[in-house]
Amino acid sequence: MNLTEKQKELIESFGVIQERMGLTPAFARVNALLTICDETELTFEQIQDGLNLSKSATSNALQGLLAIDRIGYKTKPGERKRYFFSKLDQFRIIFKKDVLSLRHYVDLLKEIHLNRTKNTPEYNDKLKELTEFMDYFITETSTLQKNGRSNRPSFFV
Repeated sequence: MNLTEKQKELIESFGVIQERMGLTPAFARVNALLTICDETELTFEQIQDGLNLSKSATSNALQGLLAIDRIGYKTKPGERKRYFFSKLDQFRIIFKKDVLSLRHYVDLLKEIHLNRTKNTPEYNDKLKELTEFMDYFITETSTLQKNGRSNRPSFFV
């Protein structure tokens, strides 16, 4: 696999952004490589060589990205190799799952709020404000996903 200088720059930039979103550097670079590379499926060896990672770092990154459902893999008949791919094209499904996870988070925050001491009214008010904002966000996001608008982007199909 030959990466252009621009692709290498994009992998680094996309990797840094994903690190800021909570991924480890190796997770972020592997995910970036699978998103940016001209080939849509890469083997373990191609990923390791393309990013100059150790076997351990490559394996950990792939297992971690599989666990959080950012990538997938397939095999080909007669081969033992796994071919890894980005799930970026499945963003609608992932987004719905993320919003559902937020719902559980908000419900737990509400329960926490109800069971907090009354001796910290300022903190309790901020916690309530957070849950109200998140409720609003989830409701509006769900409505937008279901209904969209007349000038909605094509990804709302």
